[in-house]
Amino acid sequence: MSDMSSERITIRVPQALGQRLRSRSRLKGQAESELVREALESYLGQPCGERSSYELAEEAGLIGCVRRAPKDLSTDARHFEGFGKDTHAKTRARKKL
Repeated sequence: MSDMSSERITIRVPQALGQRLRSRSRLKGQAESELVREALESYLGQPCGERSSYELAEEAGLIGCVRRAPKDLSTDARHFEGFGKDTHAKTRARKKL
C-alpha cells in the first residue's frame, strides 16, 4: 500500500512483539505493515461513540445475567419510592439557619 494519501507512523514495540510480528508475517506471506494495518483496523474499526451503553452491556454479557430478579425494574413501583425527591433539603435548610 504505497498510495500518496496514506500516512506514515513510526512506533517502538518490545523485542518479543517484533519477533511475533515477523514470524506471523513470514507464516502468512504478508508484509509486516499490512499485518499492523489489519490489527489497527480491527482494534479501532468502530468508534466507541457509535455503540450505545446497552450494546456494550450486551456485548459484555451483562444483559440477563442476574438470576431470580424482576424482568424489568421499571415496572415495580417499590423501586421508585422517593425518586426525584430532594432528600437533602432539610439538611440544607438547617445549615442556612
